[in-house]
Amino acid sequence: MAKVAGKMRNLKKVVEKIEHNPKMRTTVPAGKASPNPPFGPMLGQRGLNIAAVVKDFNEKTKDMKPGIPLPTRVYTNPDRSYRLVIHKPTSMYYLMQAAGIQRAAMHPGKEVAGKVTLKHVYEIAKIKMEDPPNALKSMEYMCKQIIKTAHSMGIEVVKTLDPEEYQKFLDERREIVAQQRKELDEKKEAKLLRTG
Repeated sequence: MAKVAGKMRNLKKVVEKIEHNPKMRTTVPAGKASPNPPFGPMLGQRGLNIAAVVKDFNEKTKDMKPGIPLPTRVYTNPDRSYRLVIHKPTSMYYLMQAAGIQRAAMHPGKEVAGKVTLKHVYEIAKIKMEDPPNALKSMEYMCKQIIKTAHSMGIEVVKTLDPEEYQKFLDERREIVAQQRKELDEKKEAKLLRTG
């Protein structure tokens, strides 16, 4: 009986190899991929040459503005080769750029973080249609999805936009954002005092 128990203990010590999903999804800044976490370890877990993938990614994104967040897919083959698919930035990124804001609304539906025109929506949809998952979708569907995303961020979609009026709106919005940040900082400090 003791021999059987000893063998069972030895069997438990054997660790099964973890099989990772051959498809890796992550977001990497354009031209700034590095072997540091989180990108490097994710590649290492799949047995890929980290330096080769990082160099390949940076080479493919060298013509883009550095730092743009790019959704990236890395497909791993059993022979440790890979296929790198780099998508366009997310529609949230494009909406924030078009609206000229740094962050979305804290309470979507109750506050407006920014405004974009229907022309912005159409241009963003045209760019997003180039991504492989969206290639077969209609322009109408893509525009509706972008409008939904805009509403979830507190961005209002309008037909036309007066630049001077919008600049005043953005100036007022900066004050509101500063007030919200101050309130959040006060809440964090109060929470730290309660837990400390």
